Amino acid sequence: MQMLTNYDSKRVFDYFLEICEIPHGSGDMEKISNYCVEFAKAHKLRYIKDAANNVSIFKPATKGYENAAPVILQGHMDMVCQKTPDSNFDFLRDSLKVYTDGDFIKAEGTTLGADNGIALAMVLAILENDEIAHPEIQAVFTTDEEIGMLGAGALDMSNLTAKRMINLDSEEDGVVTVSCAGGVDFKMSIPFSLEEMTGTAVTVVLAGLLGGHSGVDINKNRYNADMLAGRLLYRLSNRFDFGIISVNGGDKTNAIVNRCEIKLCCDDADSLVSAVNLYVSELKEEIKSAEPNFNAQFIKGDSGEFEVLDEKSAKSLILTLNCVPNGVLNMSADIENLVETSLNLGILKTNDSDISMQFALRSNNKSALNALADKLECFAKGVNANYETSGFYPPWEYRTDSPLRDTYTEVYKQIFDEEPKAEAIHAGLECAVFASKIQGIDCIAMGPALFDVHTVNERASISSIERTFKLLLEILKKCK
Repeated sequence: MQMLTNYDSKRVFDYFLEICEIPHGSGDMEKISNYCVEFAKAHKLRYIKDAANNVSIFKPATKGYENAAPVILQGHMDMVCQKTPDSNFDFLRDSLKVYTDGDFIKAEGTTLGADNGIALAMVLAILENDEIAHPEIQAVFTTDEEIGMLGAGALDMSNLTAKRMINLDSEEDGVVTVSCAGGVDFKMSIPFSLEEMTGTAVTVVLAGLLGGHSGVDINKNRYNADMLAGRLLYRLSNRFDFGIISVNGGDKTNAIVNRCEIKLCCDDADSLVSAVNLYVSELKEEIKSAEPNFNAQFIKGDSGEFEVLDEKSAKSLILTLNCVPNGVLNMSADIENLVETSLNLGILKTNDSDISMQFALRSNNKSALNALADKLECFAKGVNANYETSGFYPPWEYRTDSPLRDTYTEVYKQIFDEEPKAEAIHAGLECAVFASKIQGIDCIAMGPALFDVHTVNERASISSIERTFKLLLEILKKCK
């Protein structure tokens, strides 16, 4: 990967490459946490590592900033682990294969983890440099943000004295984020018993969909492979006698599912494949503008005896996939073009004794979020499914008076000679957790241009990272 000539920016990329060498998927936080601790020790900075593997590093103010209020610089250590279907990459062991393509940084066959490794790299580059002007910095690196902001939720914030915070988990250049959605994870499980069925196994794979982030991309008309699988299964159920061996699609609640695998057993495999082909052709025509690469693959297997879902649970599954809400539910009446409430079926998995479905629920309105959870509870009861909620985090409310936002705007105009955008987003940011725990905190979120995060097409703009880092340094300089 090419290195940049500007010293400060170059150090950001140096640290990002080191981070990419360390496995740091959600739930696998020990190694990256220890990396941050070793950095603090090497630079003789006070640090705190807690039981959740969160790491806070404290750097005193530079000369002239001794009386300035401290600032929290914050990002999360975990990345979403996605890879191409043909990849044998092991996220628990392997280093990301990072390369440059024009202005972009990418990873070969996997997610890049610029969300949020770039934040860590920027902060480490600041912490190591004694020539950068800044007030006291309280750098907070949290764990497991991508699976429910678990690290931020467990963090003891009594160790933080700062009342202003710059979160570096935003993904659009020239935009300062000032509010975000709250969220909750909802899991529904349909229990089943198995029945014996004689026939031929047929595997149908729905693939080629764009996928994306279930908050940022939920309003971009991207189709969910699990929901399309439900449509296909219902259409087939009206014409064929078949059994469901398994249905599996997605492994992250906060990613729009781009691939779903359906395994069936039927006594007339050729006719079933023909019917699937016909319906897939209809789907392609319907969604071609939004999903030009949608396709289906078929594998005709052996004939024999197969264990399939009992009829009652199969009907409940098909009913759920066709009738449960998914995607955008309401737009904000207060903020133009802001999705207020949505949900995403991110994981559909056939287990030994049940089919589990895990949804990410989001809303910028707490009451609407609770109402959506109630709706899914009612639905689950109606199909005799088990259910549970977890990972709740509150919305981050818009603050009308924000000196930090004003500083961002002032500095941005000075550097780039244009007005930045301030916006609320329909995605979760850890600012919401910090704002709920530190009374009166003034937060903003910023970051470089990232594209297709949480997918194997994730890429980060090199020039945008340089601009964002320069902007961050100038903001710190103004924080007197």
